[in-house]
Amino acid sequence: MAEATDPYALFAEWLAEATKSEPNDPDAMCLATCTPEGRPSARMVLLKGQDARGFVFYTNLESRKGQQLAANPFAALCFHWKSLRRSIRVEGQVEPVTPAEADAYFATRARGSRIGAWASQQSRPLEGRWALEKAVAEYTLKFGIGEIPRPPHWSGFRLLPDRIEFWRDMPFRLHERRVFHPDGDGAWREEALFP
Repeated sequence: MAEATDPYALFAEWLAEATKSEPNDPDAMCLATCTPEGRPSARMVLLKGQDARGFVFYTNLESRKGQQLAANPFAALCFHWKSLRRSIRVEGQVEPVTPAEADAYFATRARGSRIGAWASQQSRPLEGRWALEKAVAEYTLKFGIGEIPRPPHWSGFRLLPDRIEFWRDMPFRLHERRVFHPDGDGAWREEALFP
């Protein structure tokens, strides 16, 4: 079977293969952001959606990454599937997801994760584990068995790609690299790169 020439279709093929072969979190990706001064920062997050516009992830908007994206709305993603000897790099601008999208995804999260979104002051100093556990207990009591709404400081971003690179390991380090760029008309231009 020939591989897709649409990068989103090719991404879906590779992710499906990774889902079968990766023991944990095939949707894990390294998210790189920058401060307004251009200092890079990277961390692992989970892909929570991919559509014809881009790649979606969620976070505490007051976290370090949330603040960096608010100040400098460009980012890069890197998926690495060691079992397949493949990776995908994505670069582009980010935009907030809609409140409806954030609400819909938040409602699918486990109850403990929804409480954790209220309790965690992500990226800020923690004086001791007990402080987090106390906040979890307080929000558990506050919401009881009722519905847990999405916190106002918790939402998502969609990375709108202007570059998607597919890397495949090949013998003698003569790797295959395919790069896709949007052409402005909804189609993609593909080029091969030297390894």
